Amino acid sequence: MDFAMNTINFLAVAFVVVVGLIFALVLVLFVIDRLQTHDAIRRNYPVLGRFRHIFSALGEFFRQYFFAMDREEMPFNRAQREWIHRAVSGKGNTVAFGSTRNINVVGTPLFMNAAFPPMDDEFACSEPLVIGPDCPNPFLAKSFFNISGMSYGAISKPAVLALSKGAKDAGIWMNTGEGGLSEYHLKGGADIVFQIGTAKFGVRDKEGNLSDEKLTEVAAHDTVRMFEIKLAQGAKPGKGGILPGAKVTEEIAKIRGLEVGQDGISPNRHRDVNTWDELLDLISHIRKVTSKPVGIKTVMGAEEALGNLFDTIVQRGADSAPDFITLDGGEGGTGAAPMPLIDLVGMSIREALPLIVDMRNQAGLKNRIRIVASGKLVGPGDVAWALAAGADFITSARGFMFSLGCIQALKCNKNTCPTGITTHDPHLQKGLVVSDKYKRVSAFAQNMVKEVEIISHSVGVAEPRLLKRSHVRIMQDSGLSVPMDRLCPPKGAET
Repeated sequence: MDFAMNTINFLAVAFVVVVGLIFALVLVLFVIDRLQTHDAIRRNYPVLGRFRHIFSALGEFFRQYFFAMDREEMPFNRAQREWIHRAVSGKGNTVAFGSTRNINVVGTPLFMNAAFPPMDDEFACSEPLVIGPDCPNPFLAKSFFNISGMSYGAISKPAVLALSKGAKDAGIWMNTGEGGLSEYHLKGGADIVFQIGTAKFGVRDKEGNLSDEKLTEVAAHDTVRMFEIKLAQGAKPGKGGILPGAKVTEEIAKIRGLEVGQDGISPNRHRDVNTWDELLDLISHIRKVTSKPVGIKTVMGAEEALGNLFDTIVQRGADSAPDFITLDGGEGGTGAAPMPLIDLVGMSIREALPLIVDMRNQAGLKNRIRIVASGKLVGPGDVAWALAAGADFITSARGFMFSLGCIQALKCNKNTCPTGITTHDPHLQKGLVVSDKYKRVSAFAQNMVKEVEIISHSVGVAEPRLLKRSHVRIMQDSGLSVPMDRLCPPKGAET
């Protein structure tokens, strides 16, 4: 009896203490909120006003898991992420009871099935395709689906290593992004595309100019297959970036060619390139120094601007052409960027890709310049559409982030990524186990190719690169679909 009474008394005292502490905390918050001047809601509604910020912060979480339908989220919806999850986990990628996709949305591509598709023994795999056939060291690219540029620094050590090992396992290439070549890119043994950004990280001298010596060092690695000069990307078309000096550790400084603690500032364009002629001169110079294929990456702006590029190539001769052009969409990317640029600047890949393919073909450069499509192409339908539009290759960054376990927490720019992909916090990086994740990266790439092959077979062709615009219809605002080759009639060589 005494024990019971003592317990009751203890709990009563504990309750009073807890209530008192809560009351004291509320009182302190009340005073703080009433006296502060920068937030009108908290000043007018002390304590209660704080819940608005809490609910706003949690809104993304609740919408993602409880309220948004499978096809409603942006930039990638649950259906897209779930397809990738099934693809990387080895589970069957079939669904029941019909599609949840609204095919009446304007711009939706629909593939036209053939009456008499090829028999099973008539199917074929896409053959490797040569990039830079006239280079001393051309690149025989095995897969049409590859990893787009993500810099070490923007993503973590284990993320880079898992991507490299997964790329090697799947037989695909991996783009370094503009942050330079790290040991983690090389450890996995993947084919590497070295990206040269406007700051020329990894191949710059102390003044920030392009260094032939550094170029030669990078090209000496057998697994570095190509070089890509970045003019623009979806995250920041027409705008440079900055890596704060606080993030420039000794390791990052060595890789990028900076001093420890020095801000890594990327200009909004290459200072030594003011005309298309000067760009072609730079391409020729890098190709001569490295003996490997050299291309460019850009977002399409004014149509006539890229038209002038092809005119310049024709005037100078096909030997002056880039070996490939990577076309990104203007819808944002893995990198953090100002909202006005993500929302408003640059042409969508859906509009730009057919245009640039036709420009290339009309210039007679179909077999000279390979087109690489990038920009939110994370599903089999997206990749198949790009091949039908005329792309030779497709690259994805965010698709492979999902394969690593990204949950679209939208924390990429805050160093608090909960999955360890875009953070340098050692505690958070522990969640990304390379020995497991590289297998998921490989499975994603292989299942993507497999399901694009399924689409190509269904429309009546033996392999994906035989897809044409005539195999696709595009939904219009009238509620009816129109053949893609009527909306974007192929010009020049057959696409």
